Amino acid sequence: MEFGKIKPIFVHRTMRRNKIITFTAAAILLGGFALIKAQSYAKNEISSDEMQQNKIRKILYFNPDIQPEIEEIKQPTYLAFFSTVTNKLSSSKNNSLLIVDQTLSFDQTDPEIIREYCTNNQADFAVVPKVKYFKVGLGKFVFSSQVIISMKLYSAEGKLISEVQYDTYKKNRKLLGSAENFVKLGTEGALKEILKNIKTFRIG
Repeated sequence: MEFGKIKPIFVHRTMRRNKIITFTAAAILLGGFALIKAQSYAKNEISSDEMQQNKIRKILYFNPDIQPEIEEIKQPTYLAFFSTVTNKLSSSKNNSLLIVDQTLSFDQTDPEIIREYCTNNQADFAVVPKVKYFKVGLGKFVFSSQVIISMKLYSAEGKLISEVQYDTYKKNRKLLGSAENFVKLGTEGALKEILKNIKTFRIG
């Protein structure tokens, strides 16, 4: 399984440290984002549980920590990863995506850095992702069908809420395809669990 050419559609790689991309519904315009405001809710008398469900939750995503560290695979990995995340969250009414162009160590994440980013960007949650490939054979860019996507979910205060993992080999042993497709598959599987955890977490 080798990397092929992939059309850049979502990730904006020129973002500065605290410059983020925000959207609640997205459309592709000239390879970038169209920013659309979130829907406003009617001012009805609703319960606290309903208010919790209707709250727009801002989720801040860092660049994935990619293993092994091979410079040439970073860009196609970012594109495959974030195209999946944006496609999933763009259709969500209650979740708003923030992307920051910064990579944090998955295994040694500093909670204070998480808290700082969430505070500066008014985010409710932060996700630190990791993409792990498994090389096979002698080729530099030849990988097995096993790709593990891991995600750590943090509160705005920097507290670890949950950690999820999706192993494409264990979930889909007979699946064939490119490395990009496996990244998308694993990202979708891990994100599904993250969104479940966000839905059940009470903010404040």
